[in-house]
Amino acid sequence: MKTAPRRYVIIGSGVAGIAAVQAIRAQDAAGEITVISDDPFGFYSRPGLAYYLTGELEENLLFPITHQEFRAYNLRWVQGRAGRILPAEHRVELENRASLPYDRLLLATGSLASALPIEGAAGCQGVHKLDNLADARAILASARRARAAVVVGGGITALELVEALLAQGLQVHFFLRGERYWNNVLDETESQIVERRLQHEGVRLHYKTELADVLAHKGRVAGVVTKDGRRIACEILAFAIGVKPRMELAKAAGLKVDRGVLADEHLQTSDPDIFAAGDVAQVYDPFSGKSALDTLWGTAREQGHCAGMNMAGHSAAYAKRVPLNVTRLAGLTTTIIGTVGSGPDPSLLGIARGDSETWRQLGLSVTAENTFEVNRLRLLVGEKHLLGAVVMGDQKLSKPLQELINQRVDITPIRAALFQTPKLGDMVAAFWTQWREREHAGEKS
Repeated sequence: MKTAPRRYVIIGSGVAGIAAVQAIRAQDAAGEITVISDDPFGFYSRPGLAYYLTGELEENLLFPITHQEFRAYNLRWVQGRAGRILPAEHRVELENRASLPYDRLLLATGSLASALPIEGAAGCQGVHKLDNLADARAILASARRARAAVVVGGGITALELVEALLAQGLQVHFFLRGERYWNNVLDETESQIVERRLQHEGVRLHYKTELADVLAHKGRVAGVVTKDGRRIACEILAFAIGVKPRMELAKAAGLKVDRGVLADEHLQTSDPDIFAAGDVAQVYDPFSGKSALDTLWGTAREQGHCAGMNMAGHSAAYAKRVPLNVTRLAGLTTTIIGTVGSGPDPSLLGIARGDSETWRQLGLSVTAENTFEVNRLRLLVGEKHLLGAVVMGDQKLSKPLQELINQRVDITPIRAALFQTPKLGDMVAAFWTQWREREHAGEKS
């Protein structure tokens, strides 16, 4: 007897959801795939929004999959919002009361920017976050009639907002809660490199500054007040103070949640027919024995692919890679790999080098001041392995370091020398080349 096609429903049209579509269709040509999307623009590059805002990328280039390619996936696209999941009935109800049955369901609902905890900001025109393309369009529309902007936040998205508004010709004030930029990831020198570049472009940095209130005129932003009583005139207030996974559907459906929707290494939730991937998923990592949230685009794509494979009946375990983020900080290409923050673990030794051989010894770390514009390398060294790296400027070592860290290559033969050589980059490159040659020789034999 011929079996009915399997019914797949995917809630979310971000990279995790679309990667799942691609994986499912590669395994199951006959299955019925339905994507529920509450984003009117469908699937586009979220990382590309930063370049769209600075004018470096045309809007049409944000869309990596053509309409013709989407048609080839033979899927049903439902524009709307899922209202609730009924696991016992294997149905998803939309807010318009329409009902979709499923055999396998994927939650790829992503995350949303944390709300600004300022009462005066609610409903005020000129207050912006950056979650999606609609937000980006709204920022550009506001910028056309603004002269000054205040940006609140301390990570990558906040910096993207600073650079976007600067590119639109606005005077930009950047509020930092601490003494320097992104101090839980960058070291002091790296923060200073970014800050100096921003100041050179005319950004006004406000250290140890927090927002207290928004000043409005006729429903629009007219300025802000800081907690120490300063008033700054502006027409735009942009913020990026963190994100929160969109877990409402999962909670209401009775799925197990923590900081995100809990999923095992197969991306399966507490309900065996419901999977989770991307920003919303808190995925178990057998290597560390912990469940972790990850908001990186590449990770979401990998999780979505793995979830899709498993939904289609192919057993695939998601292997969490070392975190990787390739970004641009104040116009400077920067790769961040693995453990790089100023964590409490005293067993981690840090090494940093610039282009010159002028040295400063700082406790357990060694740094070199850079006499070239910017070309900086920082390594976090464990007992036998490299645990993390920051590569600013020249990216030649980015791929070698990704491989050495991801593969947990034993660096014992060069570990002591890493702390002595003024040519840190050359030593890493030579060691990686030798390791690759040994690996290829082993494959041939």
